Amino acid sequence: MVHRVAVIGAGISGLVATKCCLDEGLEPTCFERSEDIGGLWRFADNADCGRLSVYRSIISNTSKEMSCFSDFPFPEDFPSFLPHSLFLEYFRMYARHFQLLRHIRFKTTVISVRKRPDFATSGQWDVITETEGIQESHIFDAVMVCAGIFQKPHLPLASFPGIETRFRGQYFHSLEYRDAAAFQGKRVLVIGLGNTACDIAVDMSHVAAKVFLSARSSTWVFSRVANDGLPWDMLNTTRFNHFLEWLLPSAIMKRIKIWKMNSWFNHEIYGLASAKSSNFKFIINEALPICMLSGTIVLKSNVKEFTETSAIFEDGTTEENIDVVIFATGYNFSFSFLEESICNQLKSNHTLYKCVFPPQLERPTLAVIGLVQLTGSVMVGAEIQARWVTGVFAGAYKLPPSSKMMAEVSKKQLPVKRSLHVTLQQGSLRELSQLVFLATWWLL
Repeated sequence: MVHRVAVIGAGISGLVATKCCLDEGLEPTCFERSEDIGGLWRFADNADCGRLSVYRSIISNTSKEMSCFSDFPFPEDFPSFLPHSLFLEYFRMYARHFQLLRHIRFKTTVISVRKRPDFATSGQWDVITETEGIQESHIFDAVMVCAGIFQKPHLPLASFPGIETRFRGQYFHSLEYRDAAAFQGKRVLVIGLGNTACDIAVDMSHVAAKVFLSARSSTWVFSRVANDGLPWDMLNTTRFNHFLEWLLPSAIMKRIKIWKMNSWFNHEIYGLASAKSSNFKFIINEALPICMLSGTIVLKSNVKEFTETSAIFEDGTTEENIDVVIFATGYNFSFSFLEESICNQLKSNHTLYKCVFPPQLERPTLAVIGLVQLTGSVMVGAEIQARWVTGVFAGAYKLPPSSKMMAEVSKKQLPVKRSLHVTLQQGSLRELSQLVFLATWWLL
């Protein structure tokens, strides 16, 4: 029977995991290596603070109406899209309201999490922590890993010849970016076309001499402001839209999405994406098209190589006098405190049962919370995961046998071929629904 639960991390996932443990009558102890809660959303002026932090100008991509924890709404006077200061204030209010701080040990780093010798029967874990140089050993009945997906910067320097050997300018990963003040009058190259890359490019465009945005893939751009001035996710993240995703063939859904995207501006004219794009990645940034239209941001192809002062791109063009290169190339996750046998299983969230439980364990007493990228808010997903996990720990829910979980994980890792043949094999319900929907559409 699970009683004592170790929660690793006091960010979004760690806070809601601690709260859900209390709801189920469990005894959580949350270990946070820094001196406060909030994780990424606790802004730090100094990039060398030893932890990841958001940049100064960041605004949430999901609205407060679609992001709050289910039992603790945002204050009514908060704006729909929040700066980091208000997000952190919300987390503080949440922690105070549910009295979570008494269960958190700050300035405590988890050194190792190992299965106990009798794990096959007890499911217990040996957890070693360190606080101000003093190590301590604990025994827990279960562990919830809430360290997040933004852990180690992915800096693929080997893919950019000359950046280390010839380029004389400055280069760094986007995790070191805090604000635009240091880039006054500089010519900056941002590598990447995700939310972070475009946010940083827009932020710097107000002070830099020129910002170049290098992309190797396409992307579609959403605005936070949708029809009638409502937040975009209130109109797009609905059960009806999800039903259409399930119902309609992928080719028709792609056409509908492209039509919606291009109703704002023609992405192909801007060089961002086209109907021929193989993927459907999108970002949230209403300022990017304006910056591109005004020339403060120039979209470039992937970098082929660097010289002493310039960048040569794969389309044959060259940009001279580059002062700074910022790599917005994402992150790798690594739970180095877990024993090697478990780390080898955590190559990605696709190796976890429902993106949460390592399926090979003899006892389901280890869970990973928040290791998932969602279209909507991570807060909502983390809470659903935490409620399910703590229910399993408390005995309210049961998981399938390990063999069945491993089989499902293996099945989801196989490439999915979306064809009429596969659709028919899945059963007649979807096919019948499609026919009824299309027939009704045609009659109307």
